[in-house]
Amino acid sequence: MDVILVGSSELSCPPSPQPSRDLIAYEVRVKQRHIEDICICCGSFQVWTEHPLFEGGMCAACKGKFLDSLFLYDDDGYQSYCSICCSGETLLICENPDCTRCYCFECVDTLVSPGTSGRVQTMSNWVCFLCLPFPSNGLLQRRKKWRARLKAFQDQEAESPFEIYKTVPAWKREPVRVLSLFGDIREELASLGFLEGGSDHGQLKHLDDVTNVVRRDVEEWGPFDLVYGSTPPFGHALERPPGWYLFQFHRVLQYARPRPGSKQPFFWMFVDNLVLTVEDRLVASRFLETDPVTIQDVCGRVPRNAVHVWSNIPAVRSKDLALTAEVELSLLVQDRPRARLPAPAPAALVKNCFLPLREYFKYFSKELTSSL
Repeated sequence: MDVILVGSSELSCPPSPQPSRDLIAYEVRVKQRHIEDICICCGSFQVWTEHPLFEGGMCAACKGKFLDSLFLYDDDGYQSYCSICCSGETLLICENPDCTRCYCFECVDTLVSPGTSGRVQTMSNWVCFLCLPFPSNGLLQRRKKWRARLKAFQDQEAESPFEIYKTVPAWKREPVRVLSLFGDIREELASLGFLEGGSDHGQLKHLDDVTNVVRRDVEEWGPFDLVYGSTPPFGHALERPPGWYLFQFHRVLQYARPRPGSKQPFFWMFVDNLVLTVEDRLVASRFLETDPVTIQDVCGRVPRNAVHVWSNIPAVRSKDLALTAEVELSLLVQDRPRARLPAPAPAALVKNCFLPLREYFKYFSKELTSSL
């Protein structure tokens, strides 16, 4: 309704009510508003797109939060935020051993029915809304082919230079096959449950020197699902120029990539432990077609270590915590006295980044075998 102010010829609209999820059920059941016209994350009527997992809309602000947070994981191996709103303080965890999703109390009570979160807490083995055999729970209606919808949503809405692979149902997941260059990530992947019992079983091949490796070698060893490479930790003696590790990683990565048109999920990561020059990092971004993410090891408010990471693994970019030139210099200077002491491997800082691979590959242990 338009309102004309007294003494003015200008039209004015009444202020829009603040979005509230408490009113979603009222708007749908009483006012007969279609749920696709409401953001089920916050209750806004300013819908930007469809929610990819459940029937309902999503506003622009919630879309950005969803893209940034969906593949973030906590140290316990479960996703960090609610699978509906990608927010929430208190979360209900799905107890299906093949699922890592969580749901906040507010979403469950608003979209299913008031008090549902309390009833779920009393259950001994709760299975979430994406795992249940029936798709409807109150206003919460699981979308058909939600995995394909999620991929399409990310491809269309995410500002990423890389293709987002469709997640794989648990019964179709295979053990991950890894090619680890220079740095060995066997221990990290074993503790996350990707390598059974910590042994390779043909799933991980580690190479320190790839000078004489040719395409035929990689094709005979593969196929691979994950290619990892890193520079040596800062303070270690470098047997080769820092840029050599980057160029050799990029060369071998081309050999390991699936053939064009393949639907096989394929991931890669290159980690620089602050040994590449600024020029080397620019070259890395050009060759790997993405900018680096900086991941820090922070104790209190003091950075103790940091790495630069290039990767196509989902949500790695959400972990970016940029270093100022002064902080990076201080890290390099404080490491000089410890140059003769063993430095932590770069893989220790990026370990959590591999957790989204649980959506694509089989993992053998629900409990993480060591602290993240």
